[in-house]
Amino acid sequence: MGLFDMFKSDSGEKMTPHLAFATSLLYMMSADGEIDHEEIGHLLSVLGGQDQGDGTVGVGAQNQALLDNAVKYRRKNSVDTFLAAATPLLTDAQKMCILVNLIDSSFADGQPEPEEQALFGKFMQAFGVGEERFRPFFEVILLKTDRSVFVNQNHPKNAPGYQVKLSVN
Repeated sequence: MGLFDMFKSDSGEKMTPHLAFATSLLYMMSADGEIDHEEIGHLLSVLGGQDQGDGTVGVGAQNQALLDNAVKYRRKNSVDTFLAAATPLLTDAQKMCILVNLIDSSFADGQPEPEEQALFGKFMQAFGVGEERFRPFFEVILLKTDRSVFVNQNHPKNAPGYQVKLSVN
C-alpha cells in the first residue's frame, strides 16, 4: 500500500443506467471548465432536489449516494472511458433521456459553450443518434429556453398567425 492510497476514491459501484445518467450530467456541467449555479439547479431538479428546510435545496439520501458515486467516477475517468462503459448498458429510451437532459443542461446558463457542443456531439456519436433524429427534441428544448418571447413583443415567434411546429422529416 502506497503512502497516499488511503486518499484514493473508488465509487464502489458498477456502472448502471442511473449512474450513467447522473455522470453524463456532470460531464456536461464541467465541459467548459466551470460549473454555474444554473447548471447545479438543473442537476438537482433532474435528480430530485428537495427543500432542506433551511432555504437550500439538496438531494435525498438515495440520490446523494448516486451523485457522490457520479462525482467520484467523473474525477477518475475520461469521457471516452465513460462512454465505452455506459453506452452498452443503455436502452434507446435511456440514451434519448440523457441526450435531452444534456442539451437542457447546456442551455441552463444561457447558450451552450463550444466545449459543451463538442461534448454533446461525442455523446450523440457514441449513442448512435444522428442530428436528423434528434432535431425535434432539440427544437423543444430551444422553445423551452427561449423566454425572450415574453419580453420582446417583436420576436418573430410572436407575429400574428405564427404557430410553433416541430419539423418532422
